[in-house]
Amino acid sequence: MGRLVFNHSTHIKGLIPVLKEMAKISEIKTITPGVISKVKGHSPKLIIRISIRTLSGWKLLARSGKTVQEIFVITSLNKNKMEEIIKEIVNN
Repeated sequence: MGRLVFNHSTHIKGLIPVLKEMAKISEIKTITPGVISKVKGHSPKLIIRISIRTLSGWKLLARSGKTVQEIFVITSLNKNKMEEIIKEIVNN
């Protein structure tokens, strides 16, 4: 099971249960929620998408309402497998 880092006191509503499910995937080593920002658009439900490839995994963006939060995932998973995992967990 991967490690979920709680280095911020605030998170997007509904994000932590999703990240806990992602941490159960054996190929995911560490998940670190990052900076929270406000955006102009509005997302009625939690959406997580892949932003960019990092040296050790992926940077994800989680959006809910008018808030976006960066999430850094250390993993060896490819983009297609990561997208499948995100889609499966978020839609449940």
